Amino acid sequence: MQLSLARNDLALYVRKQFENLFPDGTDLGDLPRYVDLALGRIDHCFSRVRLKGFFAKGEARFSHWHSDQYAIFLYYLANSAFRERPGHPIADKAYALNKALHALDAFYEVELPDVFAVQHPVGTVLGRASYSDYFICYHNCTVGANLDNDYPSFGRGIVMYGGSRIIGKTAVGDNSFVSTGAIVIDGGAIAADSILHGIYPKAARSPTSRNVVRDIFGVMT
Repeated sequence: MQLSLARNDLALYVRKQFENLFPDGTDLGDLPRYVDLALGRIDHCFSRVRLKGFFAKGEARFSHWHSDQYAIFLYYLANSAFRERPGHPIADKAYALNKALHALDAFYEVELPDVFAVQHPVGTVLGRASYSDYFICYHNCTVGANLDNDYPSFGRGIVMYGGSRIIGKTAVGDNSFVSTGAIVIDGGAIAADSILHGIYPKAARSPTSRNVVRDIFGVMT
């Protein structure tokens, strides 16, 4: 994988950001370990993403200056620390740093998929849904629970365009597009190969012949 900073330099970079925003003197001696874990997941993810800047010349590319990539990295950093040691301050700090830098709320307890991407995700909240590979979201998207604490589920290959919301007991089938501004609440089981549009309670579905993995991620299926 091509890196804009060597692994140790990246760990130092993250440490300085933590210390600048959260100067509480917390011991961060194991930060390099979790940076390594996050970069391993970045390599796996970006190797399967053909968006501009994510993959070139047969290998994944990660730049700490590419804010979308850095947002994904911070999620993986927080989630990796949480998985191995719940309550680890690195999880809380990486999660908070992601919100501060990118206005992205992707809590470390939420299990985002092994292959996903974000594009200018300012104002996006990704709640405790069930996600699958090849998920991508844009700005001001919301995934969340209904009043009964039911969360959505997503099949393989889902696009959420800017301003869209999927709330509550909604199972979005494989290879589906959620249109800009669409709001789906308790939508039930939605067939694969769909375009979701409209606003609850008049949200609707149309079929699509497009392919998320091929057309959005650029991976030939």
